Amino acid sequence: MSRHWVDITAVGFFIIEWLVYALTLEHSAYGRDSLSARMNRYREVWVRRLLDREARMVDMQIMASLQNGTAFFASTSLFALGGALALLHATNDAITILGKLPIDLSTSPAMWELKCVGLVLICVYAFFKFAWAYRLFNYVAILFGGMPPASQRGTPEAEAHVIRTTRVFESAGRHFNRGQRAFFFALGYLGWFVSPWVLFVSTAAVVVVTWRRQFASNAWAAMAPEVVADGGDVQKRGH
Repeated sequence: MSRHWVDITAVGFFIIEWLVYALTLEHSAYGRDSLSARMNRYREVWVRRLLDREARMVDMQIMASLQNGTAFFASTSLFALGGALALLHATNDAITILGKLPIDLSTSPAMWELKCVGLVLICVYAFFKFAWAYRLFNYVAILFGGMPPASQRGTPEAEAHVIRTTRVFESAGRHFNRGQRAFFFALGYLGWFVSPWVLFVSTAAVVVVTWRRQFASNAWAAMAPEVVADGGDVQKRGH
């Protein structure tokens, strides 16, 4: 019974860490200074500059690359889903192999299947997020195509179109980020296949790595609003 409680606690820790991290990143004042939030501001900058020019072929090519990247992750999540289902199907073989290892990784068939089901759910979640992000990027491409000409950039209709496009663009990026976050936490979840104690450590490691990329990485520092170019070097004002 004690072993089961350790498993339950580890999975609960995993779920809580994922939820707290996601809510902090997307729905808190602290999260509004993340790398993703800083990049979101440039989505609006891009859309407004798109409105200023008549030739928009380059913008559409960039949008196509974003769509292709999202489609790649969506297809990858399907491959990961297939692998998780294969693990679920090969329960007896997996338990036999674990029993022959020099370290004790033995588990019951029911527990192995439960772990596999959890991995399947994460992959399904990631696929839905990437697939919806891909659909939203398609909508953004349509909105790019319907952008008013540069001669009408000062009209209320043009301003409304810019705001509408930016909001859909931000939503696409948000769902793409959620899909990637699911991939990162899926890597941490794999620790449970070794031990619930490993799940504690791997979950904490994923949170630390993803937090650092969003709030303490070189990219985050480069995107700081106070960064200016000085003689070819990027510096912070006041430093």
